[in-house]
Amino acid sequence: MRLTGVIQAGGRSVRMGGEPKALMEVGGRRIIERVAEILGQVTDDLLLVTNTPALYDWLGLRMVPDVFPNGGSLGGIYSGLAAAPGEAAFTVACDMPFLSPAVARLVISRAPEADVVVPRTGPHYETLHACYGRGCLDPMARRLRAGELKITGFWDEVRVLTIPEEDVARLDDPAVVFSNVNTPDELERARALAAQGR
Repeated sequence: MRLTGVIQAGGRSVRMGGEPKALMEVGGRRIIERVAEILGQVTDDLLLVTNTPALYDWLGLRMVPDVFPNGGSLGGIYSGLAAAPGEAAFTVACDMPFLSPAVARLVISRAPEADVVVPRTGPHYETLHACYGRGCLDPMARRLRAGELKITGFWDEVRVLTIPEEDVARLDDPAVVFSNVNTPDELERARALAAQGR
């Protein structure tokens, strides 16, 4: 199965004061560089979903815009999957500085088994650290056209495989792996973790 790594960088970083959070430095590197490095290790090719491509030209990645403007994260997932050349996309947020290759491989390894493969932590699905197969495109598009933007809203039409938190925890700390940087406080916490060798 050919699997594309998709980085979601379509948000407006409102809680970061409008500064693109993907370009913030953690551990001496921009967060998006850290994300791209890990995805490059575990997927066949990479692409970036963004509506501000000039900010990310330096990465040298293929870039696609949102197909559904104002479609939120669901629209970004759809856009990346629609542009992916293979059968599935492993989609992650651009602001996750501590992605784990081992955890990513765990999720990816299950991709042939379902249309959505998603880790769960407590009551939360990690929808921006998940695999989506091409069978998701039509159900997603119907929801997007109807203005229904909840990511899990189309799941009743597809096969969903959930990866339990304990399976992730055997490989790495879920609270760290799935953490993202949305606010200045979260950025400081991430920098402190990086200083400890993460």
